Amino acid sequence: MSHGDYKAFFAATCAGYVELVRHHLDAGVDVDFVHPELQSTALVAALEEGREDVALLLLDHGASPTLLSPLEGATPLQAARAAGLDRVAARLSRASPAT
Repeated sequence: MSHGDYKAFFAATCAGYVELVRHHLDAGVDVDFVHPELQSTALVAALEEGREDVALLLLDHGASPTLLSPLEGATPLQAARAAGLDRVAARLSRASPAT
């Protein structure tokens, strides 16, 4: 997959622009790419921003439920729990090894 315009994708993810995130995903942006400057996964960033709808979209598009985000030092499940996003945490719990 292409890294595409990862910075624009990442910004849309954090801002909660679901349709723009979908556009970037459809254009081939790698959902699990960790940009060397940003050092964060889009999924963990979305969770930290409380963007449940974006997080679910990323998971639907194959985001790794276990990929550690380097900047935060957190897995998606840890980020979802910390943000109080119970629906996402439940989905991640089913997809992740016991934590």
